[in-house]
Amino acid sequence: MAAETIREARFWEKLDGDVQCDLCHQQCRIRPGKRGICGVRENRNEKLMTLVYGSLVAANADPIEKKPFFHFQPGSLTYSIATVGCNFRCLHCQNADISQLPRETGQIPGDFVAPRNVIAQANALGCQSIAYTYSEPTIFFEYAFDVAVLAREAGLKNVFVSNGYMGEEATQKIIPYLDGINIDLKGDDQFYRKVCGAKLQPVEHNIELFWKKGVWVEVTTLIIPGYNDSQAVLEELAEFMAGVSPDMPWHISAFYPMYKMKDVPRTGIESLRRGLEAGRKAGLKYVYAGNIPGERENTLCPACGEVLIERLGYRIIRNSVIDGHCSKCNTQLAGVWK
Repeated sequence: MAAETIREARFWEKLDGDVQCDLCHQQCRIRPGKRGICGVRENRNEKLMTLVYGSLVAANADPIEKKPFFHFQPGSLTYSIATVGCNFRCLHCQNADISQLPRETGQIPGDFVAPRNVIAQANALGCQSIAYTYSEPTIFFEYAFDVAVLAREAGLKNVFVSNGYMGEEATQKIIPYLDGINIDLKGDDQFYRKVCGAKLQPVEHNIELFWKKGVWVEVTTLIIPGYNDSQAVLEELAEFMAGVSPDMPWHISAFYPMYKMKDVPRTGIESLRRGLEAGRKAGLKYVYAGNIPGERENTLCPACGEVLIERLGYRIIRNSVIDGHCSKCNTQLAGVWK
């Protein structure tokens, strides 16, 4: 760890030599010399320190569709950044090599990149936004916030790809600078406790809060056979989302064996189609199937059914949305189009 990556953290308080971290809903009470669940916030001399300020392990220009965002500046590039660490312990994590590295090995690799240099690189690569992604952006909040402020000043959008577990104070702090967020809605409460080491309620609370505060929200659910692919669970998730807003896009993705779930079979197309049907039945207007190119990737007008954005994987083949409206019947489409 470089000296400049170690900074005093936000959102904490002293507790008789321990420190209470209030950054997320894990609410870690951390003893002297120890770290929280995320593995990157440490009690040093009765102060909570972040160990990953600007310590990037990934920085790439990606299609915004890869996050996935289908209703947020479609066809644009987003500059994606990440540090190591995560406040979840998902058994199926696709980025476990960076998210779980500090917890499993104590190591915190990365190269320091000043916030202003992130903005400069995003502009140089023709990106329209900064995406805080790959690992959980909440755990590098201090850095993400500083970058987000500069991005807003530079005319760039900010999007989080998140598990949605950030605490109330952190949520309220980032909302004025956040334009979009894709939140994983992973399953029912049993799934969260068994597979992720977390709870469902805070995630649902934050999905609703971000939406009501005007941040554009898209939701992703990775369907894992035998864990969250039952009709009952899929309908529960779809009904929750529709209760917040039927305009909220839902991405239903296929699972491939990885990390500590290598013995679980990959998701079959029938499971994805159950999810699509659950979304339709609940009244969601925009439901997509991910990870299987050619299966329900296109954006249709919810009024007339016209294919407005045709996709193949992360590529847009055709986009006929005009100023956020259907080019055939002029219906307003939910999203961020400019």
